[in-house]
This record gives sequence, C-alpha cells and structure tokens, in this order.
Amino acid sequence: MKSLKNIVIALMVLSSTAFTAQIKNAQTETVKIFGNCDMCKTAIENAGNIKNTASVHWNKDTRMAEITFDSKKTNRDEILKRIALAGYDNDQYLAPDNAYAKLAECCKYERQKKEPAMAMVESKSEMVMPESKKDMPSSENHTDVVMPETMESNPLDAVFDNYFAINDALVKTNATTVKAKAVELLNVLKALKIEILNAEEQTAVTKVLPSIMDAAKSISETKDIVKQREKHKVLSKNMHEIITFYSSTDTLYYQYCPMQDANWLSKDKAIKNPYYGSQMLSCGSAVETIDNKN
Repeated sequence: MKSLKNIVIALMVLSSTAFTAQIKNAQTETVKIFGNCDMCKTAIENAGNIKNTASVHWNKDTRMAEITFDSKKTNRDEILKRIALAGYDNDQYLAPDNAYAKLAECCKYERQKKEPAMAMVESKSEMVMPESKKDMPSSENHTDVVMPETMESNPLDAVFDNYFAINDALVKTNATTVKAKAVELLNVLKALKIEILNAEEQTAVTKVLPSIMDAAKSISETKDIVKQREKHKVLSKNMHEIITFYSSTDTLYYQYCPMQDANWLSKDKAIKNPYYGSQMLSCGSAVETIDNKN
C-alpha cells in the first residue's frame, strides 16, 4: 500500500515537472497564499494555472506557493488576482468577501486583519480603503471631492476600440495599419487595470487575457497580412468571450466566414470580411446580435 502511495506521489511530481517545463521565458517566485487543506490546494492551483503560461504549486503546511510563469505572457500580479477571485487571500490581494463566503467550511482559513497591497472588490463602485485612512478626521475646510468622469469609463472600452481598428484595417488589407493598431492594443492590455472591474468581469478577463495578449503581440510583430489574419481568428474568438462587458453605443454583430471557419466582431450589420478584404468582402453572415447599449 505504501509503495502504491509512493508511485502516485512520484507520478504527480513528474506531471508537475512536465507542466512547468513547457513554460517558456520562465520566471519563478514564492508567495504566501492562505488556505487550509487539500481542497484549497486544488482550488488555488486550478485558479492560477494556465497551460504553457503559468504553474502554481501550493504547500498547505507552509501556506507558501511557488509560481512559475512565462514573463512575456503574464505576471505575478495576474496570477494572484485569479487566486484571490477564487476566494484565497495572498501577499498581494484580499479575496472578495462573497468569494470567501462560498468556500467550503474546511477551506475557511482565518483571515488576517492586515491588508495586502490591494483588496479585490466586488463591484466598480465599491472602494476598499485601509482602516487608518477611513478613520482620518475631516479638515474644517474639507470640500467634497468630485471624481472626474474618466474614472467612470470602462477600461475594456479602449481594448475593444483598438480591436475594431485592427478589424477595419484587415478589411482594407492594410498590413502596416494592422501592425500599428496591434501595438496600440498590446500597450492598452499591458496597462489594463483589471482590479477596478467587478468580480465577474475580472474572472472573465483574466481567463482570456493571456490569449488576447499573445495574439495581439503576434500581429504586432509582422506585416504579413496572411499571418495577421490567422492570428485575428484567435483574437476575435477570445474578444467575444468578454464582449458582454464592452459598453458600446452601437449594436454589435458576431459574424462568421464559412470559407475560413472563423468569426469576427463588427459594428456594421453589413458583412465586411476581414479575412479576405476586397477579394470576398461580403462572404459570411451574422450569427449573433449583441446589444450592450447603456
């Protein structure tokens, strides 16, 4: 029985090593993540792992985790955000209260009073502030702070605006503009402040962000229109996963090209195929109408 247990452990170690070995540009860090049991271990590792991009190995006794990730596709913060959203406090983020409340009883670790660098929030309107700042007395000359309107804008809007710019340039078969707009999209993605999104948005975005960034990076590195269009298929598929959270003033359409077996998002009901441009501009059909108007 003991030998069987040793074999199982050995297989788990080999599997874990193989998973990590597939990660390119690997960077490894050690962080503290709160949890209690084997169920926590499974949940923490599942939340942090992304195939060929990120690997998390958590020790329930020490509550320390070794995270290995492709430094060109993701980073420590993004991994810890996903783990916090799954209900587990860590060095960088506090889990949302509703996520912690959903944990099984055996997983409900004792939460620390000390706040990490940032607390995850359940909605864009809920700000989490350290107690020391909450209790600060108001000045006699205190005036109400007026938040600028730009704070209300959804950070995903800039992501989609650049996506549509890439799409339009592909329709026009303008590889130079496609490349330039992909660079802009990549910069927007790198600066994306996921923490100001609500919990549902954060979960959806962190799931597809590595794939979106990878596709944008590939498009930005070439002026070969064929290669750009091929990566646009991947980009479009993943953008569709988060289209619900785009605050569009227009009705949007998810369209399909049978010749390429690929989709794309468009603000135009009329078909303008980005995979063929003027060669077969009207090839395709709308398969979904999306109305996210405010």
